[in-house]
Amino acid sequence: MPRFTMPALFLLVLAVPATARDSLGIYSDWGAFRDPSVPRCYAIAQPTPSSRQRDYQPFASIGTWPRRNIRGQVHLRLSRKMAQNRPIVLRIGSRSFELIGGGGDAWAQGKAMDAAIVAAMRSARSMTVSATDARGRRFFDTYDLDGAATAMDAATVGCARPGR
Repeated sequence: MPRFTMPALFLLVLAVPATARDSLGIYSDWGAFRDPSVPRCYAIAQPTPSSRQRDYQPFASIGTWPRRNIRGQVHLRLSRKMAQNRPIVLRIGSRSFELIGGGGDAWAQGKAMDAAIVAAMRSARSMTVSATDARGRRFFDTYDLDGAATAMDAATVGCARPGR
């Protein structure tokens, strides 16, 4: 049974800055959206529910910006403000990726890592990002990957259409 409802994903999308969005579909725990004004398309999800303190509303997104020739870019909004110069690690199945970032945001270290993360997401059941917050405490955000591959594909196709 999907954990997210359309209203919950709508609230999540509001956390990602943009003016107008078209829904491309909801796929279990992930949604796919197109922002034609940029243009950009992205798959997005919230982490599993947690009672732990949060500084931000966390999410994971995989974006495509056709005019910039960017496809499959990984972006994570973490639940807490990160400590400076501390590792940010994304674990997907048996793979680990050291991300870059600051404040409450993290990204892959380049296109090759973006591609490796997206490939790992397609065959895993969950992923967990961990870091140290500004108060020196370790924290983590875990995402179910049910529907992630389909949402990423919908976002890619959504920006591949002519005029998008």
